Amino acid sequence: MKNSRQDEILQIIEREDVDTQELLISKLEEAGYSVTQATVSRDIRELGLVKRMTSAGHYRYEIPARDDTITPNFVASLTESVKKLEVGGNIVVIHTYPGMANAVAACIDQMRLPEILGCVAGDDTILVVSTDGATAKALSAKLRRTAKNQ
Repeated sequence: MKNSRQDEILQIIEREDVDTQELLISKLEEAGYSVTQATVSRDIRELGLVKRMTSAGHYRYEIPARDDTITPNFVASLTESVKKLEVGGNIVVIHTYPGMANAVAACIDQMRLPEILGCVAGDDTILVVSTDGATAKALSAKLRRTAKNQ
């Protein structure tokens, strides 16, 4: 339900200028979703939506451009903190220096790669779930090329 609702949110903001959570709630209800303001607020945060001014001078929710989300600090956390990558099935296991797993996972999340279903970070280990085993191997190779310490 959550993924379906969030997909609907992305479709709504691509089609229409949505400037408030109230309007987004209304559009979701028109599409058959019963949601609360708290749920929509959480979805906006999880999707990384931002409010931008249009050329007409109004604000609207948008998906941030890729360049807006990947900062040099995030890239540095990935390139400098990864110690080891391993693949098991459709999961890439990333070992980092202690305390760095969350920063690396945030970097990976910000990349919004379609082959990643999600990341779970501990203190020094990240589980990256991909769509299948072949994709996990390709993802591992991509991350390995980015990380200096591999």
